[in-house]
Amino acid sequence: MTSQATSLFRLQAIETGHSLLQVWRLPAFSVPTLLFPLMFYALFGLLLPSKTGNAAPAHYLLATYGAFAVIGPALFGFGVGLALDEEMGWLRLKRVSPMPMAVHFIARVLTSMVFALAVVLALSALAAFAGGVRLEAGRWLLLWATLTLGALPFCAMGLLIGSLVPARGAVGVVNLVYLPISVLSGLWFPITMFPEVMQRFALVLPAFHLGDLALTIVGLRQANVPLALAVLLGSGVLFLVLALAVQRRRAR
Repeated sequence: MTSQATSLFRLQAIETGHSLLQVWRLPAFSVPTLLFPLMFYALFGLLLPSKTGNAAPAHYLLATYGAFAVIGPALFGFGVGLALDEEMGWLRLKRVSPMPMAVHFIARVLTSMVFALAVVLALSALAAFAGGVRLEAGRWLLLWATLTLGALPFCAMGLLIGSLVPARGAVGVVNLVYLPISVLSGLWFPITMFPEVMQRFALVLPAFHLGDLALTIVGLRQANVPLALAVLLGSGVLFLVLALAVQRRRAR
């Protein structure tokens, strides 16, 4: 590894560490991100089904709430965090500093993925020990990897939101995106409960396909894997291209 590559790697590690510390010191972000999916799962996946003797939700909601859980850090970490950085002038300072802006954005991506993995692991532990969910080791690893990497398109979506929306409106806009797409994608209720037109609409949402992949891994559905990957990759690229176009315009 060349000295330039070593310096860039060290710079990336420092920026990522700062990003993680910054987010961790914001309880308004870190606490809901880590605890809300666990609370929802405990209520809808464990407590309510136990009253009816139905064990299936423990497995089903592990997959769908897992997808719901990783989307949150991606959207809020970028959509809100980036807007706040822009308002406080941090992004303007970074744009004129010697550090490549890509380092800052990659640090935010890695931070979102760390939080995504943390909440997925916590959710899996709750599902295994309290919900009786049993999967082979390979399926557990595949589930964790799929959900963590599945946060990437939503990082791009959050980057677009944070690039367009001022800080004072970012939280509201992110919630207006996050909660509806989660519900419409079947992450809270199966889409079979919706009218047919809404079921068809769900097929274009990347959140639906992330949940579909997770359900396939736990053995409750057979996803069209090439289609799911194409939608996730395509939407991520689209959001990223639009967000970078906005960022380039702001940098002028």
